[in-house]
Amino acid sequence: MTKHLSKTTFKTIGLDPRLVRALADMNYTHCTPIQAKSLPIALEGEDVSGQAQTGTGKTIAFLLATLDELLTLPQDANRQVNEPRAIIMAPTRELVVQIYEDAQKLIKHTPITVGAVYGGTAYDEQRTMLEQGVDVLIGTTGRLIDYYKQGVYSLQAIDVVVLDEADRMFDLGFIADIRYLFNRMPKPEERLNMLFSATLSHRVNELAYEHMNSPRPVSVTPEQVTATRVKEALYYPSNNDKIALLLGLLNKHQPQKAMVFVNTKREAENVWNTIKSNGWKIGMLTGDVHQKKRLMLLDRFKEGTISVMVATDVAARGLHIDDVTHVFNYDLPDDPEDYVHRIGRTARAGAEGDAISFACEDSAFSLPAIEEYIEHPIPRAEVTADLLPEVIAPPPQRRRRRPPNRNSGQRRRNNNRDKSSQNNSN
Repeated sequence: MTKHLSKTTFKTIGLDPRLVRALADMNYTHCTPIQAKSLPIALEGEDVSGQAQTGTGKTIAFLLATLDELLTLPQDANRQVNEPRAIIMAPTRELVVQIYEDAQKLIKHTPITVGAVYGGTAYDEQRTMLEQGVDVLIGTTGRLIDYYKQGVYSLQAIDVVVLDEADRMFDLGFIADIRYLFNRMPKPEERLNMLFSATLSHRVNELAYEHMNSPRPVSVTPEQVTATRVKEALYYPSNNDKIALLLGLLNKHQPQKAMVFVNTKREAENVWNTIKSNGWKIGMLTGDVHQKKRLMLLDRFKEGTISVMVATDVAARGLHIDDVTHVFNYDLPDDPEDYVHRIGRTARAGAEGDAISFACEDSAFSLPAIEEYIEHPIPRAEVTADLLPEVIAPPPQRRRRRPPNRNSGQRRRNNNRDKSSQNNSN
């Protein structure tokens, strides 16, 4: 048994046999710590508020609890076709898609149906899916509310509610949306409620108290999750040497999958353009990348056709991608919690990983707060000449010229004529 797993097996915790069979198809036999702690509680019908980072198996935990509840509990005889029995709320469309994909594997031997709604694509298709009905609905709060206000579906038959990454929901300003949806469901004591968050802060606990039925807290701390498996290193490059150092470290480590975190879209574009010009297959995720392109880039990254993904925190929130071997903090994050989220992208599911950070002239001021938060100093590494290769500068980007509008002169003349007429009339 691998080190990241507990001694608890899925066969022994009382799951529906059809779910155990699906888990066996996925080569899952033993629970992770968060699964071993949360599943027995949820299977007894008690609410759960769980603290766990990404990569700990929490998605499988709440999906198993949700599906088992639906397989065990008879549905309301008055349930309408457009009334889902379970709803799972997540902060980002990428996370919604990933939860949906995991759910599809788990329902393989059951009659349960699952659907997903999120912004950026397939509006009419998602609407039709809701009208035809699903048992489990997964979505971002904005799209869920959009369809709800149109009367496309109802929340009256909800038996299970899951709120994933609750702390990120607060960070992204979705808390009013969450409360809107909660207030239109059956009472907390009439449903099974699960909340998961990287931190069980006061505001998250307050939300749990307000909309859940005395939830049992379970916790897998960040130290348990990442510290023993992530090899951290910190370099102090000058601003001028940062891009060369990143290229040198990529050349040295030759990562199979690496994520490079930056703080701004402009810096992401600079890193992407330069590293691409130096022979690396690299993609870029920023907040304004269209949804269809985002999913295509993520698929290519998962498949390995892209080996490096540069991203801002906003674009990368909610992603869980297996087999990321290296995380580079090209810029140190302003928020210490984001450091833990970033390095948690590697060393997932018991693997090992490298987290390499740059404390440059612009972001070194964030270091003391980060080290205080993680309760240990990040090991220092030296910037040596062999790590600073010659960088091939990217070709200058040509700005697209706007094509001439042959009607613009006529429009200008018409505008002048209109103004002249107005002045004469006055």
